[in-house]
Amino acid sequence: MTGTAILCSGQGAQGAGMFALLADAPEAASVFEAAKALLDGADPRELVHAASDEELHANRLGQILCCTQTLAAWAVIRDRLSGTLVVAGYSVGELGAWGVAGLADPGEILRLAAQRAAAMDAATTEPSSLVAIRGLDRGKLEPICVAHGTFVAIVNGSDQMVVGGTRTALVGFVADAGAAGATRITPLAVEVASHTPLLAEASAQFRNDLASARLAGRIPPDMRLLSGIDGAALFDVEDGADKLARQICQTVDWSACMETCTASSVSKVVELGPGNGLARMMQDAAPGIDAHSLSEFRSLEGFLRWVEKPAS
Repeated sequence: MTGTAILCSGQGAQGAGMFALLADAPEAASVFEAAKALLDGADPRELVHAASDEELHANRLGQILCCTQTLAAWAVIRDRLSGTLVVAGYSVGELGAWGVAGLADPGEILRLAAQRAAAMDAATTEPSSLVAIRGLDRGKLEPICVAHGTFVAIVNGSDQMVVGGTRTALVGFVADAGAAGATRITPLAVEVASHTPLLAEASAQFRNDLASARLAGRIPPDMRLLSGIDGAALFDVEDGADKLARQICQTVDWSACMETCTASSVSKVVELGPGNGLARMMQDAAPGIDAHSLSEFRSLEGFLRWVEKPAS
């Protein structure tokens, strides 16, 4: 197998140490500077240490920080890679993936992240969240969702999914999912029911935001950019923008994205962080692929050596 996939992380793993390996990288300096404009002048490298865990997981700040991480890490490695790349992003990471693919500059991607979060917050009229579920396939999960007014938000595998809804609805859903045989139920540190119909208004607003954004006219031929809702490669920016907006209120099929990566014969998967959840899922789905995240390395130099190492 040959080729490399770049995976852009979503929210959940942001924390004080997220920029530890990138903070002093000269290639990333302009990304951190662009983020300051959306953080009331605060340097994100300092903010992650000063902010509380609750603040770091607030929707707006979390989305900006995760996209900052993606773009900063990409700035460091982009000139060290060659050939066609497969690029995919998980939840807000899909917006970061558009930055990796060169469809907008870092400042524009970060501005869109702030707009995306604002639209989602405005559309959230009741306290809402997400829970991760293991041990039930979609056929068993869907009837429980319907009974409680919750929705499958993300498909990570045949029996690994994320369900979203209002916090009130999720209480009943969790009880019934446990009774039905779910082996693990994990509440996620998010404040919105991402990727569910509850955010239809946010999806429409973000499509308008994308229409006003400064986007490139075409997807670079050396980038195979995937859509999160079906794992299909994008060939048209306008169609891609439609799908990027729709994933706010539609199920993200991350399992399909991983299948596209393996079908594309990639031999190395680089997760840009924060966290290493996407790399671990890829390792489980395709054990023969060398998959790691920046977050797994103790030094930037070690990460770069691995990135540049020819795949076996």
